[in-house]
Amino acid sequence: MRLTAAVTGIALLAATTAFAGGTKTYQVTGPVLEVKDDMIVIQKGKEKWEVAKDKDTKVTGDLKVGSKVTVMYTMKAASVDVKADKKKK
Repeated sequence: MRLTAAVTGIALLAATTAFAGGTKTYQVTGPVLEVKDDMIVIQKGKEKWEVAKDKDTKVTGDLKVGSKVTVMYTMKAASVDVKADKKKK
């Protein structure tokens, strides 16, 4: 479950934006554990991956619990908070 927090921030984008601008695309394959309007939980080995989805996410086939799926995703920063360097005394 420790990857769940990290993977939650991943935005699953439509195919047209996934390949725009040279953004690297990744994939995860496994059985679906849970489906909601805004996310999918996939079992990958011993880990549960929670991947965000929205109205623009292209889904082919019947997405339901128990289905084996391959999810294509990109990593996109939601925000960047730059911290000032601490000055040496």
